[in-house]
Amino acid sequence: MRIVEVIADAKHAKTLAGMAKFYGAEDFWWGGGDGADGRCSIRMLVPDDSRQALIDSLQDLFKANDRARIVVQPIDTVLTHQRPDEQELTERKARKVAATREELYTQIAKGAQLDSNYLVLTALSTLVAAIGMIENNVAVVVGAMVIAPLLGPNIAFAFATSLGDRELSWRALKTSGAGLMLALTLSCAIALLLPIDLASHEIMTRTDVDLSGVVLALSSGAAAVLSLTTGMASSTLVGVMVAVALLPPASTMGMMLGAGHWEQALGSFLLLTVNIVCVLLAAKLVFLAKGVHPRSWTERNRAKQSMAFYLSLWAVMLLVLIGVILLRSTAWTFE
Repeated sequence: MRIVEVIADAKHAKTLAGMAKFYGAEDFWWGGGDGADGRCSIRMLVPDDSRQALIDSLQDLFKANDRARIVVQPIDTVLTHQRPDEQELTERKARKVAATREELYTQIAKGAQLDSNYLVLTALSTLVAAIGMIENNVAVVVGAMVIAPLLGPNIAFAFATSLGDRELSWRALKTSGAGLMLALTLSCAIALLLPIDLASHEIMTRTDVDLSGVVLALSSGAAAVLSLTTGMASSTLVGVMVAVALLPPASTMGMMLGAGHWEQALGSFLLLTVNIVCVLLAAKLVFLAKGVHPRSWTERNRAKQSMAFYLSLWAVMLLVLIGVILLRSTAWTFE
């Protein structure tokens, strides 16, 4: 559950109390009201399945009111008269309900932020991944996967297209592009300075992709978004980052280009493209299944067009990539 706190003019007291009862708030209480600005606050302990509808109604109520504020606060622990087994059952049911659109936006939009921290993390993870693959050290490569921030912008782009949010879409694309270009440039420079051994298992596994890699990327992308929408991101996203890592194939591609191994570079590019397309497609499908959409009718209509376009685009791209994978495997079979 969450506490939804509304800070507004005192004249809205009865309306807000009625909304709290209508949306099944288990408890609500007023605070303040004696300040010079004439505002007071109401806090509502709202069930998860009613929170999105309540927040939508509150935004409609205060859309022309700059003085109103809506704050959603998480709850870590609630002490009640319930027995431990009953409280555990209540919490388990709550975890099945998706987070609200606004909570998801706040969390996911952070992954599309292009700043010095993002660039430094990308550069460091590229160096770690390149050294790990050159030395054929799987533990070092896994560490690079975990610290690499490249998954966030792709999930943010899928989320933005689900809402028809062009500004967030552009930010996500710009952040993802900057991260990939930085990784390619650094890894290409590393290949010019250090010898690349094609006998390294960690390098060669990132120069090819098969149909099992497509299934893995789709499943991992869906798991990433599902973990976000159910509030389990901290416990599962690390595993997703390892399962559908974007940085190692990008680093391998840069090193193969720097070393002049064009065939291996093409294989790494194919693996990187498959992972990105699968993450975007799987994320889009999960957001659709979870009912993530804009609040207003106009925005929903625009988002439907965006949803149809991008779903079709990524589905076609995935089919083309699968065709390329099958052609490559057939060619190698004949050889």
